Amino acid sequence: MENLQTVPPELETLRDFVRYAASRFNEGGLVFGHGTDNALDEAAALVLHTLRLPPDLPAAWWDSRLTASERQAIVARVKRRIEERLPLPYLTHEAWFAGLPFYVDRRVLVPRSPLAEYIQRGFEPWLSTDHVHRVLDVGTGGGCIAIACAYAFPQARVDAVDISRDALDVAEINVQRHHLEERVALIPSDLFDGLPRENRYELIISNPPYVDARDMSDLAPEFRHEPRLGLEAGDDGLDLVRRLLARAGDFLTEEGILVVEVGNSAPALEAAYPTVPFLWLEFEHGGDGVFLLTADQLREHASALALPQ
Repeated sequence: MENLQTVPPELETLRDFVRYAASRFNEGGLVFGHGTDNALDEAAALVLHTLRLPPDLPAAWWDSRLTASERQAIVARVKRRIEERLPLPYLTHEAWFAGLPFYVDRRVLVPRSPLAEYIQRGFEPWLSTDHVHRVLDVGTGGGCIAIACAYAFPQARVDAVDISRDALDVAEINVQRHHLEERVALIPSDLFDGLPRENRYELIISNPPYVDARDMSDLAPEFRHEPRLGLEAGDDGLDLVRRLLARAGDFLTEEGILVVEVGNSAPALEAAYPTVPFLWLEFEHGGDGVFLLTADQLREHASALALPQ
């Protein structure tokens, strides 16, 4: 691989550095999936953030020449991305979800859930925005889903729970960044355990750990920088999902819905609960492995969803 200790003197413009970084990323065999899915987009995101420029930069700017310090800063980040295999958001401390910026570091997963698409739609037709008064985000991590729900449902109070105190510290940064302290409550809790039994929600939403043992063993280096607590979920990836299904119905309103992302563990879930009518959501912008159940369905199938005694 080309020496990354010095800045190649022939590189002058923004365009030059994006092309250079993308070539080095491909040469280094990097894996993407933390906001971008290819080397060119990753390179553009790295260059623009390093120079404090917006992602929708006017085309004429791409031929701007860089100063010596700017060139050095870009190459230093390219070097770290390749040598440490750090996801780009851990280098920039910024990720985007549902069109909103969030602070991230290695205490939380980098947000990448397709749930953003349905949050921005307000989960129509199952919910009416004006009639959603309480939302619960289970396993909030850095608070991205909870905060996006607060924007989508302006009349709602959002409870965001997580077992990780470190994750809740990051979520607090994001709640303050979006000035939502009065509407988003951060609660230390192992799923529902820390919530009052009388709480009822129109929407319970969760992107819990769901990576099974085989996929955990095959994770690319980039994903191994993320907290295992936010990924690992037993042999079949359903350790947390089983507990969610067993208790969610007790915390929903009569017309409420449960929405959960299970990713690659979807086949295991259907095999484990063959009589439960999971509705698998379809996405316009990519993604799968997200199911929806109504409160009525959870109650109707309570015996099948109950945990073994």
